[in-house]
Amino acid sequence: MSSPRADPDSSEEPKPGKAKTEFRNYTEGKLIERVYNTYLLMHTHQTVEFVRRKSAQYGSCSLRRMSVMEALQLLDQLVDESDPDVDFPNSFHAFQTAEGIRRAHPDKGRAGARPGPRRVPAPRVTRPRSPPDWFHLVGLLHDLGKVLALFGEPQWAVVGDTFPVGCRVQKSVVYGDSTFHDNPDTKDPRYSTEYGMYQPGCGLDNVLMSWGHDEYMYQVMKFNNFALPKEAFYMVRFHSFYPWHAHGDYGHLCSEEDRRMLPWVRELNKFDLYTKQEELPDVQQLRAYYQGLIDKYCPGQLCW
Repeated sequence: MSSPRADPDSSEEPKPGKAKTEFRNYTEGKLIERVYNTYLLMHTHQTVEFVRRKSAQYGSCSLRRMSVMEALQLLDQLVDESDPDVDFPNSFHAFQTAEGIRRAHPDKGRAGARPGPRRVPAPRVTRPRSPPDWFHLVGLLHDLGKVLALFGEPQWAVVGDTFPVGCRVQKSVVYGDSTFHDNPDTKDPRYSTEYGMYQPGCGLDNVLMSWGHDEYMYQVMKFNNFALPKEAFYMVRFHSFYPWHAHGDYGHLCSEEDRRMLPWVRELNKFDLYTKQEELPDVQQLRAYYQGLIDKYCPGQLCW
């Protein structure tokens, strides 16, 4: 599918249920012990060798066949143990994110919608175009890779912020100063410099990211030929790379294409983060709209 735009239109910030400064609080809160322990295990075991092994294990998408909606229903069983802001099943977060995007970027031709009565057009006002309905679907899809935690993987190998393996850990990595002491790669001279095993400006496509739901879902989308633009694939693949898109680290590894894609990742992130709230959406009421998008862009039984 061809690329629709060079960058997304900026949208209004979603209205979170709490102050923005209260999100992603990794120092205090009722869930902090669970969160810290998840990152401690992640940062101990996520190595170059581990990532390569998991990529080979899951790259063939041969675990099972199921539809997108079936995968979403599986996430009814999963609470993300790395997230200090959420203590409810991840399936609700998927719909919260998608609906936040839908409100900010209204669809101009909803999948499956019937035409209504003809109206006299209002005077035309010039304004930036919003991405079409596929962006709503990205919000729904972005965390679907977390089904790996229901297929036998521990949560530290599925959830949480991602970071490049094979080079020095940057300061903005969550708990980076206290959780990597038992990671063998930090003692390997090949991987302990700023560039490690990479070349300057090599591009994130050539960087091994810590294994998790981002890369797995990207591989599922690619294997099943989702009819989405490359921006959609990119957002899913790097939406958890907070050290880069939120803090500006690892820029020395990025290409011009990564910098072009950065506004898309940040636009998704606004809704991924700030739509998290205890008031849960009515999934049954929303299901028909999103089933229409699924049928349009990634229908049927898929390989996972």
